[in-house]
Amino acid sequence: MLRARILDVVSHTGGHLASSLGAVELIVAIHRVFDTGRDRLVFDVGHQCYAHKILTGRNEAMETLRSLGGLAGYPKPSESSTDAFIAGHASNSVSVALGMARARTLQHLNYSVLALIGDGALTGGLAYEGLSDAGDSKEPLIVILNDNGMSITKSVGGVADHLARQRLKPQYLHFKRGYRKVMGVIPLGKHIYRVTHKVKTAIKETLLPCSLFEDMGFTYLGPVDGHDVKRLTRLLKYARDLKAPVLLHVRTVKGKGYTPAERNPDQFHGVGRFCVETGEVIKGTGTNFSAIFGQTMCRLAEQDPKLCAITAAMQGGTGLNGFATRFPERFFDVGIAEGHAVAMAAGMAKQGMIPVFAVYSSFLQRAYDMLLHDVALQGLHVVFGIDRAGLVGEDGETHHGVFDPAFLDTVPGMTVLCPSSYSELEAMLRYAIYEVKGPVAVRYPRGSQGDYQENSGPEKTVILRAGKDITLTGYGITINSLLECANRLEGDGIQVEVVKLNAITPLDLALVAQSVQKTGRLLVAEEAAPGNCVGQRLAAGLLEWGIAARMALVNTGPGFVTHGSVNQLRALCGLDGASLYKKALEVCGHGNR
Repeated sequence: MLRARILDVVSHTGGHLASSLGAVELIVAIHRVFDTGRDRLVFDVGHQCYAHKILTGRNEAMETLRSLGGLAGYPKPSESSTDAFIAGHASNSVSVALGMARARTLQHLNYSVLALIGDGALTGGLAYEGLSDAGDSKEPLIVILNDNGMSITKSVGGVADHLARQRLKPQYLHFKRGYRKVMGVIPLGKHIYRVTHKVKTAIKETLLPCSLFEDMGFTYLGPVDGHDVKRLTRLLKYARDLKAPVLLHVRTVKGKGYTPAERNPDQFHGVGRFCVETGEVIKGTGTNFSAIFGQTMCRLAEQDPKLCAITAAMQGGTGLNGFATRFPERFFDVGIAEGHAVAMAAGMAKQGMIPVFAVYSSFLQRAYDMLLHDVALQGLHVVFGIDRAGLVGEDGETHHGVFDPAFLDTVPGMTVLCPSSYSELEAMLRYAIYEVKGPVAVRYPRGSQGDYQENSGPEKTVILRAGKDITLTGYGITINSLLECANRLEGDGIQVEVVKLNAITPLDLALVAQSVQKTGRLLVAEEAAPGNCVGQRLAAGLLEWGIAARMALVNTGPGFVTHGSVNQLRALCGLDGASLYKKALEVCGHGNR
């Protein structure tokens, strides 16, 4: 019933299907043993949380999944007390769970803490930092490793499988617990236990895939079939009663129970609306910025053997499937390890290669230190293809790319280019790779181009439309809303000057200043957070130059933007054409019309 419900909902709303289907029995077993309203279940990323949402009183609201005002696609404490922590980025669950366990101990409280982490998230270094500290801490904590495809460690033939099965039998688990108690009280018991434990460990390390975690201080249980609810329930109870750091290794099938998802788990990982009967995804028309990026990379790589592509577990999402197929020796997927990707790119650049790191804006946040220390400090030519720049839609708070304009501007020597169309993306990527010195980013949105499909040329700032009454300024995909706003204003007899910023770092103030001196009014629109946004930098620059103007800065506002369609969120933030028109009228002194 849970699988059928998840399938029905996601076929209409889109979402993370394969991961949720693969974790159904695991989530059921967790809810049999633990009270998630009191006990703390920390999801890593949160792709597996749909069954949890259904079992915690949100079944009737599932039709609103990922829609404006509806349920989030990720765990969200403000939505339910059974959601222990917001999740959306990978590899942090063990660290968060350990923090909760330590808080519990310090406050002398009694509840269980679990971290549910997938094998993909174990490619991130933060996971090992958390595991190392958690194992050493001796804090009662259960880490559930949901292994749904990647081989974490190798078993050695049938003997290892047999021993693994024996170790998970109730008789063995009860004997192990009793033996430990007895050896703790009889004379010489502790010494005997240490000797037998060393012998057992030596044999086990030879035959079983658990030495890594036990070396860290965990009691390792597994691997176990993640679709056997009874067995999972028994093991979770045992893990809870151990009152120690425990790692339960669970093997699941991604997309379990739905043949199209089992056959193509990557396609059904994050999926749009689809037909349940056939598995056919209902696709939008046309191409998108990510695909154009990948195609351009392939064309350039054909001519230049130094050009390399790097991704952090987002090969398909960043449009690099074609590059990976055609140039496998120059394609590097480093896993969920953005910091490592940037540092590696710095090493490649230092030795004469041209690395291009394709990364989602919200994931690049994790590599800020490497941007400064490993790339910028030496002025290395690393190119960043920043995908999902701006509002991304239904994934919501954890994925909106609205912070990179601010933090990239603080990186010395950085150049940030902002194409507004496919043709500009092609031209700017080529320019970034072959003309710019030092670190350079090309940022582009999720999805398709708008009505503006021109190439405004290589200048950092250009005037798209001349006028004398008000200056409208922006960059990237927001140019479409500004041009719509300009059309509306000109219908009212207001002459509009539209200034397009092709580069936002370093910021070329001259053309904007010249325009504002003429119009005396400025509206800056951008899909970015307000702190150190382009609008603030323009306003400060005009003030320094002694240019007074009536001004409005429109951005995504303070705090985090919720989930919903991109068009809905633009309207919510006042960044659609109609909202900008009303704001421009205010700047012009016409009030609301």
